[in-house]
Amino acid sequence: MEITRHNVREQALRRFKHLRTCVLARELCFLVRNNRATFKREDVRDCCGYVAKLCNEAGCTEPSDLCVKAAEAVMDNEMEYLNICGQSCAKCGQSRMLESEKARYIA
Repeated sequence: MEITRHNVREQALRRFKHLRTCVLARELCFLVRNNRATFKREDVRDCCGYVAKLCNEAGCTEPSDLCVKAAEAVMDNEMEYLNICGQSCAKCGQSRMLESEKARYIA
């Protein structure tokens, strides 16, 4: 009984961390990409920087590094920003989602 409780607790904590970092980062990223025409470059830079911190906290260093690069690139070159941002989305930790969550996730 205690082992089952422990396993359920561990699963719930992993899910909480995933929602608090990966899911939030992905939703914020989509929000920025969908509204980039209305945002100032500084807004995009700041938002991408925050998303990078969330990715880093989740242990996704490569997407985090790409978000940092995108945040820097948006100030000078929008095409480069979009390219880097797309790379980060492709490497997003969302693909590492728990199997039980994949069936319920709707893109």
